[in-house]
Amino acid sequence: MTVSETREKESHMGKQLLVRFSGMVFFTAACLAVLGHAKVPGTSGYKVIKTVPVPGDGFWDYVTVDSEARRIYVSHSTKVVVLDADTFAVTGEITDTQGVHGIALAPELGRGFTSNGRANTATIFDLKTLKAIGTVNTGKNPDAILYDGVTKRMFTFNGGSKDATAINAADGAVAGSIDLSGRPEFAVADGKGKVFVNIENTSELVEIDAQALKILRRWPLKPCEGPSGLAMDVKNRRLFVGCDNKMMAVMNADTGQVIATPAIGDGVDATAYDPALGLAFSSNGEGTLTLVKQESADKYSVVENVSTKKSARTMGLDLKTHHVVLPAAEMIPPKQGERWPTMKPGTFVLLVVGK
Repeated sequence: MTVSETREKESHMGKQLLVRFSGMVFFTAACLAVLGHAKVPGTSGYKVIKTVPVPGDGFWDYVTVDSEARRIYVSHSTKVVVLDADTFAVTGEITDTQGVHGIALAPELGRGFTSNGRANTATIFDLKTLKAIGTVNTGKNPDAILYDGVTKRMFTFNGGSKDATAINAADGAVAGSIDLSGRPEFAVADGKGKVFVNIENTSELVEIDAQALKILRRWPLKPCEGPSGLAMDVKNRRLFVGCDNKMMAVMNADTGQVIATPAIGDGVDATAYDPALGLAFSSNGEGTLTLVKQESADKYSVVENVSTKKSARTMGLDLKTHHVVLPAAEMIPPKQGERWPTMKPGTFVLLVVGK
């Protein structure tokens, strides 16, 4: 396996972090001057209420919030940093997760899993001790990872091999794989045994039978291009897709119809949905968090673009406090001959956005 294959997702991450660096510096500086660097709440009342330093350097990807157990899991290059969701103190680490992308939890089994992009593996860890208890081989460059509570299976979505690996969460045995015929990004489960996943390079959404491990339907996401983040309103059966062409595609999960495309910021890599507030969120690498109000199952409007920090492209949602947490860092523009920006050492933080 070549270096380029193992680092396919990391190149994508670099693109997201670059966020049109050459063309937007002037605009962003002007916006920050006006907005006071997110210290003044806008129409929604949301703003950055806390900035938490996170130790260590190296790139990051997804962040997972366990709202019940009050933990935040932050992917961080070769490890996962675990914080208390109330005090934001670092409480532990999950180590030796090379090129970690995502973290998924199976609380009823007392287990968690990480997707390790460089190692082509998933690490199984104990939720109480955070100690690794096993390793599972996956497809190439596992990226997003999802637990389906109906089948009690963990799914890794592998960007390098363009497939998904299904793992029985109770014993770590591989149940099978699914050829996705495209590069998967994020995925969600509907609580009824179905899993939905974005296919980035074909701008499609795929519905999977989590028990039979087969594709049920493929839906085009037009006019959405380059889908990444994905969230779901399980009650109303609506999917929220973050698109590279600065829109959130809202899709009916039963018909595949795109029913709304509210505008979002540039450089999206994650979406989230808060059912108690009827709000969908888009975290954008340009340094904004887009808030979309669900006025009804088929009607949506943009509330505000909250200023965050350039590079804050992924997020986790705390359903207890309704806070959004976003990893970010200071980025150094690429030098001549370099493709991507680099991370300024000692600047990695977790932003907390709330009222």
